[in-house]
Amino acid sequence: MRIALFTETFLPKVDGIVTRLKHTIDQLQRHGDEVLIFCPAGGLRSYCGAKIYGLSAFPLPLYPELKLALPRPEIGQQLVKFQPDLIHVVNPAVLGLAGIFYAKSTQIPLVASYHTHLPKYLQHYGLGMFEGLLWELLKGAHNQAQLNLCTSSAMVQELRQHGIDRVDLWQRGVDTETFHPTKATPEMRRYLSQGEPASRLLLYVGRLGAEKEIEQIKPVLAAIPGARLAIVGDGPHRASLEGYFAGTPTHFVGYLGGEELAAAYAVADAFVFPSRTETLGLVLLEAMAAGCPAIAARSGGIPDIVTDGQNGYLFEPDDPQGAIAATQQLFADPQSHLQLRANARAEAERWSWAAATKQLQAYYRRVVGS
Repeated sequence: MRIALFTETFLPKVDGIVTRLKHTIDQLQRHGDEVLIFCPAGGLRSYCGAKIYGLSAFPLPLYPELKLALPRPEIGQQLVKFQPDLIHVVNPAVLGLAGIFYAKSTQIPLVASYHTHLPKYLQHYGLGMFEGLLWELLKGAHNQAQLNLCTSSAMVQELRQHGIDRVDLWQRGVDTETFHPTKATPEMRRYLSQGEPASRLLLYVGRLGAEKEIEQIKPVLAAIPGARLAIVGDGPHRASLEGYFAGTPTHFVGYLGGEELAAAYAVADAFVFPSRTETLGLVLLEAMAAGCPAIAARSGGIPDIVTDGQNGYLFEPDDPQGAIAATQQLFADPQSHLQLRANARAEAERWSWAAATKQLQAYYRRVVGS
């Protein structure tokens, strides 16, 4: 099958959407499908054998890390050459509208997928009054597709409640070979703890944006005697966070990838994730694959991954003491902590990128066949 993939974000950007797309493209190409990627220009011409058609883009004013590429006629020319069997639009916003337009105008089957909970992001940037309008815009775009995919059951229900039709679940996946408990190293433990490897080590990995609510980790850090915090990632909120955590045993690490990121997950004692805007929370699965239990908000797609008391602990996002109590419970019994680590790894082992992509291919065949 020939798939034209339109995405508002791709390499060299690092986030959960890009991670899913990288593994999906790799699996599709391996199994004989051919993918053409339309995305903001990032210097790459191909990925895993798939051609990348990068378009010039400009930074989003409120979020410079994200770049918007405007549709242009060359897209149609490339599609005529490629002759896709199907168009898949990821998070349709600006560039994705071109994918929808060409799919409808040429009667090419269309799949759309929802990965970023943009309506909830607005609240964290002082634009909450536009949430209803954004849902209407999303509904108008997604309802052009023969199939809309979400990465968690909670998002499936939410899209349906907001009038988006033909919604189904695209199962989660994680690289259980890269992320593994055996990747732990004493050097990474010393590095993340800033020379205090015997201390409790809390970890956050992800984009440093206001919508991630990373500030909520500060009282948790203060409540665990001798604990230290490592924050891995970068983003527009970093300078503000560095000021907020000043004077605490917090290490702003910046981006890590590959074996270094795998080691960071594996050496941490707990992965603390307070975000309420996650459609899934792929970093949670990566942490669990490395045997690191999670402390996470009971919100969005997170309960699909974290089972309270079994492979981590959930807390109510509106309870200011919830994350503290959950973390204290995690550390209360060393034997229970070891069991949580084992259970976290066992849960991650259930989900492979190969299985997730096989499911996606079945969706593609269904849409093309209809």
